[in-house]
Amino acid sequence: MGFPKRALQIVGGVLVVYALLVATHLGEFWPFSIYPMFSQAGNPWTRAMVREMPSQTDPDTLSWDAVSLQSLPGASYPLAPKGINQNDVANYVSKTDQWSDERVQGLRSLFTKGRSLSAPLLVFRVRGELNSDSVGVTATPVLLFAPDTTRINPSPAARTVASTPPPS
Repeated sequence: MGFPKRALQIVGGVLVVYALLVATHLGEFWPFSIYPMFSQAGNPWTRAMVREMPSQTDPDTLSWDAVSLQSLPGASYPLAPKGINQNDVANYVSKTDQWSDERVQGLRSLFTKGRSLSAPLLVFRVRGELNSDSVGVTATPVLLFAPDTTRINPSPAARTVASTPPPS
């Protein structure tokens, strides 16, 4: 067997193995599957955002409606300077299907560990999706952490990850 024929067999074998691995992993194969820009491009995404509300915020009059990023209430709450990992908050918010007391207390503990709340914090689920040639982003309030109480969004649709927010 000649060198060119043997080389073609090796290259062909490698391509067959690669094709089989890609076919069994729904088109994703390392190293591409570890980068979201390759494996999840164009899919809707969900993250979290925390806003610090004025101290006199009345939880009973707070709007729980989805809003655009430009109309978010309150001021941005800096997570990193407070020692809070953004990914931890995003995982709680984006991966919680039902807000049990344990899940609510777990998320609250991220904000109160070693400190007290001086002002209410409003946690938003921010969802983005590709709309033809632009990206639509909406923020839905999920939880309000006041210094002495915790409120959850009263709308059952807003409590689930799979719910589609209304257009803004």
